[in-house]
Amino acid sequence: MDNGVQRQYAASSICFGCGPANEHGLQINSYRTEQGLEMKFTPSEEHQAFPGMVNGGIIGTLMDCHGNWAAAIALMDEQNLEEPPCTVTASYSISLRRPTPMDTELVITAFAEEISIDRVHIRMELKAAGKLCATGKGLFVAVKEGHPAYHRWN
Repeated sequence: MDNGVQRQYAASSICFGCGPANEHGLQINSYRTEQGLEMKFTPSEEHQAFPGMVNGGIIGTLMDCHGNWAAAIALMDEQNLEEPPCTVTASYSISLRRPTPMDTELVITAFAEEISIDRVHIRMELKAAGKLCATGKGLFVAVKEGHPAYHRWN
């Protein structure tokens, strides 16, 4: 796989959704765009909810992890840091607009709506074959030394 932000900044991460080191995970790969981040994901048979359609939990995981990385990169850019701060999900919600088909590549975009010193509000969209299948929003927070997730990307 090419080097998206996860492989560039967190190669040893074991996160189920975005961890490059989790061989059983989704191993998403997010790339910078002018507005934020974009990722592409091709579902596998085990990601089905019912025949031919992606499970909502998988959709939620894709959007959560991708949104979290969009927040980390936004904070890094905003504060001129060399590496993104370790961020975690404070809250997120998704709206499943239509069933998401298995037989096509999914494209998820995420961008910062509001950035403060240690938190970012993110908007997300998931499209399949150009059709909007899910939307989401989330609040992601940079954690400090002492938080259980603080060193997870090292």
